[in-house]
This record gives sequence, structure tokens and C-alpha cells, in this order.
Amino acid sequence: MSPDAPFGPDDFQLVLLRRMADQRPELVDDARRTLGATLAGMREANRRWQAMCRSPRSRGALSRYRSVLGTPEPAAVRRIGDLVCDAYRWPVPLWPDLRFEVLAVAGSGAVWNEWLVRAPGAPGPVLRTTADLVPWSCTVDEVARAFPAARPLEGTAPTRFRLAFPDPADPAVLRTADFTWGLLQTVG
Repeated sequence: MSPDAPFGPDDFQLVLLRRMADQRPELVDDARRTLGATLAGMREANRRWQAMCRSPRSRGALSRYRSVLGTPEPAAVRRIGDLVCDAYRWPVPLWPDLRFEVLAVAGSGAVWNEWLVRAPGAPGPVLRTTADLVPWSCTVDEVARAFPAARPLEGTAPTRFRLAFPDPADPAVLRTADFTWGLLQTVG
């Protein structure tokens, strides 16, 4: 993960971790060590990623993901309201049961969303109570399905998502689940 080496999947995982460090520093430190990266290495990976995204010669987002993560798993077509998207997914070794998913407007390659989702066929957690909402255990989609009254809220930063939902134990209490890159970080 040197500054001169090509930017690859391990560097990209450090970018995901860098944004998560604001909310779950203890989990990020463990994951960073698993990758054999230093704190400085994580910062450098994030700096390089931001430079790639902001470069005047920058590739489109989908091309950038392909160049960094390689060939995606076979694409699937997803309809969200009137919008038809191609869903591209890549494995993420830190989270073997998850995939990094990029939703691109069908035919245009314009990226609409990018986040972590459950891998096809991988069992998700059983979510019945707020106690089941353990950091890094579930995705936005899984929480939204488990708590049907959930409604999206504006995220607090790019790559952050929020859901508000009534607490199943006391529906008068409104809970908020915070996600980074689609992975649960906190519940308040």
C-alpha cells in the first residue's frame, strides 16, 4: 500500500474504513490491522482516492470502481420506481458476506448509489429488536425490511445514510440508525 503502488482493493477498503472511523474507531482499528495497514496508510489511501475522484482527468465513477476493484460479479438489473439501474457488485474481503454495490443508470453508466449490501445467498442477521442492531452486522436494506415503518433521513455526510423507525418495544420512541457506506454504525 505504498503511494507509488497501483490503487487496489485493499486501498479501497481503507477508504471505506476512513469514513467509518468517525463513528466506530475501535472497529476500524481492528479492521485496519487485519489489512496490515497503519493509520498513516489509511489516510494516504483516502488522500489518493479523493485525488482520483476530484482530478480534472478523472474517469467516470463506474470506470474508476472497475479499475480499482476489477471485474464485478455479473450485473443485475434493478428497478427503483421509474429508474432502471444496473447493479454491479464486488467482493469485500473485510466483510465476506457483503458486496460493494454500485447502482448505475442503465445504459448511461452514471452512478446513482454506492454502498455495501448483503452478498447473494449469504444469510443476514435476524433483526427483531433494537438490541439486534449490532454495529457492522447489517445493511440499510436489511434494517428497512426488518422495520417496515422505517423512513430515510438525510445523511450527515457523503456516503452516510440514516433511517428513522419506531422502536418495536415502544412504538412511541423513535430510533435513528446511522450507516456509513450502507453498513450500520450506530443506533440512537
